[in-house]
Amino acid sequence: MGVPANEAGQRQERFDRGMEMLTRVDGESGQRVVEALADINPELAHQVVAWGFGEIYSRPELAARDRQLVTLGMLTALGGCEPQLEVHINASLNVGLTPTEITEALLHAAVYCGFPKALNATFVAKKVFGERGLLPVTGN
Repeated sequence: MGVPANEAGQRQERFDRGMEMLTRVDGESGQRVVEALADINPELAHQVVAWGFGEIYSRPELAARDRQLVTLGMLTALGGCEPQLEVHINASLNVGLTPTEITEALLHAAVYCGFPKALNATFVAKKVFGERGLLPVTGN
């Protein structure tokens, strides 16, 4: 029994909207995540794109840079999310946050989630900034 055409069309529209947003924010790294899931859990990839980016991230109530600040704080607080932090630190730069703003957000996170998590996140930022030729960071 297949999915009705209108549901399939809506599903594809959400995915397409999500891919557009994912590409705008994450660039190639977002596409690599989707591709990495293709042979293990393509439905998870679909949901990340369609729901995460097509439904949530594309909402107009918060600017992309504000969404990235929230995301950095959440991933830092969770801990153990360094690969996702790497993607989202790149995305933060892509949507206009500066290295100083990112490191300030990670410093602020230390107050609420502790130094070990803030340090781990900061070292991920250092890796990303190094790869993008953005070290040293001044202004902190």
